[in-house]
Amino acid sequence: MYLKRYSAPQQWKIPKKAYTWVSRAAPGPHPLKTSIPLQILVRDVLKFTDTSKEAQKIIKSGKILVDKKERKDPRYPVGLMDLIDIPSLKKTYRVFPDKKILSVNEVKEESTKLCRINGKKTLKKGLFQLTLHDGRNILTNENLYKLGDSLLINLPDQKILKHFQLKAGESAFVISGKNVGFYGVIKDIKERKYMRESSKVVLEKEKTKIETLKDYVLVGSLEGVEKTEKKKKNE
Repeated sequence: MYLKRYSAPQQWKIPKKAYTWVSRAAPGPHPLKTSIPLQILVRDVLKFTDTSKEAQKIIKSGKILVDKKERKDPRYPVGLMDLIDIPSLKKTYRVFPDKKILSVNEVKEESTKLCRINGKKTLKKGLFQLTLHDGRNILTNENLYKLGDSLLINLPDQKILKHFQLKAGESAFVISGKNVGFYGVIKDIKERKYMRESSKVVLEKEKTKIETLKDYVLVGSLEGVEKTEKKKKNE
């Protein structure tokens, strides 16, 4: 249930030497390295409380919604593109990739989420099961979606609102690797020619061009990106 602070993921943004231990994220939709426990998000990132006890009290009272659902477990893992709602304060936040941390930016009240398609399975009766980056599964009878594409879904009903194809000309985020947090336009996709190679994507923003693994790209755009970019420029 606990981790030593010095071994906690960087995106948790907690002081490493203040105390020895910190709560470990519970098993859930996001892996440990790409998520942050709800308790730490409330206390250390959003800074709504000063102590773990106060954060736990708020969470266990059902005052925090993640993706439009009450989450009363202080160790619940919050991750990429999740929506955090605090109805009592009329505030909504979205989790974005930002360098080596997870950036939590306030956005207008909304109910949409951008999800990457990480898995696809053919079922009986012409149905397809799409597994998204946050662990949720969506069933569809349309064979339009490919691995690496993204879906803009409505929450909590998971209705597909928009389909973003992983192709040149689309906007995309880098969600892992040394270029994590980069947001630009896809210029080229280099598919692997040999088994030992990895498919790569070339992205460009203004005069900056980077190359990253295809698996590290989340294609699409969302409200709130502008705030992330503005914050980077001011740093």
